Amino acid sequence: MKYLTLIHKSEYGYDIHVPSLPGCHSQGETQDEALENIKDAIKVYIETEALELKGAQVKEVEVFA
Repeated sequence: MKYLTLIHKSEYGYDIHVPSLPGCHSQGETQDEALENIKDAIKVYIETEALELKGAQVKEVEVFA
């Protein structure tokens, strides 16, 4: 699966996050390192979500604004 990532250059290197996975972010000294690190972060995020959803009921809710 592919995920859109946003990369920001900072004075410390590169910060990277995945907008579709709230709270999923990483960093690296280089852009390549940040991209490799986010792959691990995505895997951990998905594994954690799967554990949290195990046994949970999933319901869809409609909201009117």
